[in-house]
Order: sequence, then C-alpha cells, then structure tokens
Amino acid sequence: MRVYVPLTLPGLAEAHKTGELGAGPLAAYAVTPALREWYVSDDTEELEYAALGRAALASLRLLDAEPGAPRRRVVVAVDVPDRMTAVGPGQGHDRGPDPDAPGEVRVSGTVRLAKAAAVHVDAPEAETDVTAAARALAAADGGDDDAQAVVDGAEDHELLWFAPQEIASLLGSGV
Repeated sequence: MRVYVPLTLPGLAEAHKTGELGAGPLAAYAVTPALREWYVSDDTEELEYAALGRAALASLRLLDAEPGAPRRRVVVAVDVPDRMTAVGPGQGHDRGPDPDAPGEVRVSGTVRLAKAAAVHVDAPEAETDVTAAARALAAADGGDDDAQAVVDGAEDHELLWFAPQEIASLLGSGV
C-alpha cells in the first residue's frame, strides 16, 4: 500500500540520519474507503493526490506544533505491506473538526526511508503562506471562515517532487 507520511524538514533530516521514518505506529494517509467516500472519485490518481493533500495538512499541523521548524510542509510517499496498516485515526489525537480523518492510517513496524518512492516538499516561495496557515489552524478548526481561507492558501502551493536519492542535497540546499 502506498502511504503518505507527514513530516517536517527536521523530521526528514532525522529520518535521513537514521534511515527510518520511525518505528510505528506512524500516522499516514492512504487511499481508504473513507477517503473514497469523502473525495467522491474512482480515479486512482485523484485519490492518491487527495491522500497526499491530507498528509500535507497533517504536516502543517506538525509545523504548528514545532515552531522552530522551517515553514515548509514535507510528505514522504512510501510503499508498505498492507499488513502493516490499520485504517482510522489513532486514539487520543486531536484532528480538529474532522474526527473521522478520511484517509488516515496507522503504520506499524519500522518504516525504512529506503522504501520511499518520493519526497514532496514546499518550495521556499511557499514559506509565507505556510507560516500564516500554521498560525491560523486553531481558528480554522474552531470554524473561523477567514482562518480557513488562510489555511486553504497553503494548498495553493504544489509540493515539489524529489526522488529519495535527492534527500541529502534537498536538506543541504535549504529547500
């Protein structure tokens, strides 16, 4: 199963150093029945893009919780055996107004960075909008439409695609 693991740049640097995205359970996003129902599409590429988008939002939440991290969303696409995934949000995690968290899965076991298919990262030009979006998350979760528009503004920036072998130069370049 292809899963999309939300990270921050410091999280990606740690994964590059250790060779692991972490020992599970890890929160990730994938094409699940709930995501299919939420997104209302049968197109696999569209559904995978929606799962990537859900992971990008989760990365934004990580940035909100990690104020010292560079303000760029990071998502690692990785293939894991189906037996390592369980559908549904984890216990005790605040997911804001979306308690079902469509597409969220829990990945058990150790996830090796070597299994990554791609790394998706915001361009430096997105930093201002991503910073504003991270600050607006709490208000958006509380139903503030203006704050939601700010959060949605981060989605206007497409995440750049990097091959796993480009991670070292990606981290060294400051992107």
